[in-house]
Amino acid sequence: MDLTVLNLAVPRLSADLSPSSVQLLWIVDIYGFLLAGSLITMGTLGDRIGRRRLLLIGAATFGAASVLTAFSTTAGRLIAARALLGVAGATLAPSTLSLIRNMFVDANQRTTAIAVWVSSFSAGAAIGPVVGGLLLERFWWGSVFLPAVPVMALLLVLGPMLLPEFRNPQAGRLDLLSAALSMAAVLGVIYGLKQIAQDGIGLLPMVAIAAGIAIGSVFVWRQHALIEPLIDLRLFRNSAFSVVLAMNVLDFFIGFGVMLFITQYLQSVLGFSPLIAGLWTVPWALGFIVGSMVTPSLATRIRPAFVMAGGLVLAAVGYGVLTQVTVDAGLTRLVVGSVLLSVGLAPMTTLATDIMVGTVPPERAGAASSISETSSELGGALGIAVLGSIGTAVYRGQVAGAVPDGVSADMMNAALSSVGGATAIAQRLPPPIGAELLGVARQAFTESFGVAAGISAGVAIGTAIVAAVLLRRVGKVPTEIPQR
Repeated sequence: MDLTVLNLAVPRLSADLSPSSVQLLWIVDIYGFLLAGSLITMGTLGDRIGRRRLLLIGAATFGAASVLTAFSTTAGRLIAARALLGVAGATLAPSTLSLIRNMFVDANQRTTAIAVWVSSFSAGAAIGPVVGGLLLERFWWGSVFLPAVPVMALLLVLGPMLLPEFRNPQAGRLDLLSAALSMAAVLGVIYGLKQIAQDGIGLLPMVAIAAGIAIGSVFVWRQHALIEPLIDLRLFRNSAFSVVLAMNVLDFFIGFGVMLFITQYLQSVLGFSPLIAGLWTVPWALGFIVGSMVTPSLATRIRPAFVMAGGLVLAAVGYGVLTQVTVDAGLTRLVVGSVLLSVGLAPMTTLATDIMVGTVPPERAGAASSISETSSELGGALGIAVLGSIGTAVYRGQVAGAVPDGVSADMMNAALSSVGGATAIAQRLPPPIGAELLGVARQAFTESFGVAAGISAGVAIGTAIVAAVLLRRVGKVPTEIPQR
């Protein structure tokens, strides 16, 4: 929910706090940056101090940071509160997933539990725009962050009563330098990818990515040298773990990349408000929930590799439907295509997560969970950057060759930046010229959407082949990595 409500609140908070353009970017991005950068450290920290303890600490911090965010009176305070939210949020997913690994020893039960866990993300994404839109109709922009407070309070009350504690009794001290290196490496790559998605390929994002990769190399070298590393690199010696990790990156690559186009299409091409656009993404979220919940039943009858491969083929069909979306006849095809791809991607997400946490000994579940979540963040950022850049190139090429006469050079540059920019410019032009420019921009964006969907279909088919070939021998209970 926290990931989806902010976009609805941006217009209101911009009017209230008057942030600069740079501050607004940090308000939007700082949460995701620090969440992604902190995942590895938090997952490993849970192994050391206890998964339940870390979860409760994170819940208390998340609740407090939500209040600070809601009542921020300046852009600087809002950025700081969102940063704290990101660090606290990084404790939640690894802690809950690693607790599931220990609570459910039976493989069938664990797969079902992970399916419920995965479904909760889609449920939150579906609920977020609805709840956020209702709150914004009656209250100030900060109200959208307050629903997290009673949820965290409930967790703090029930967690000690219902959740068992697990930790690695042989874990050593947390290496702070390794933690700093892991955060810097992930932040560098994520920042660079997001800048490419936003502004295109440039010197700054490429330097950030190169720096992130270089720091990551130092991190890996340090893990080899330490007696008690932050991440035990022997996790990657298990072929199933490594293959599924790579597939998880591709899964989120195509999932996040095309969702960027879907939301823009609903608002900038069909002209829906953010709330109505959010409501039209609910079928996608419901499809993901359904796909996740039927996966455990399928996996008891069919090997995970073929369940994942079949789901990815269905997702490719969904992406194929999205390539047929047009300016005039798009909503039905959009909903059908998005539901097919969400139902198809759900088995991949569920079983990939299950295999990654199931291939490690229980005492390393936190580290494996954090690696799984980090790969998801990297895959999503990579999909937005790569597919977004390709889509932008197609859009600009189409618009540049069809801009009507009477559009100035400055207006031309704004129209070329995005379909949203073209929409804003069209409103300032005389009606005939504005309508023509808007038609050109919407057509160009729809074509770029089709290209991105087509690429995603190809990636889905390729990943399905990888799953069927390389994971065909993975049974219901994968072999665990030997302990030290």
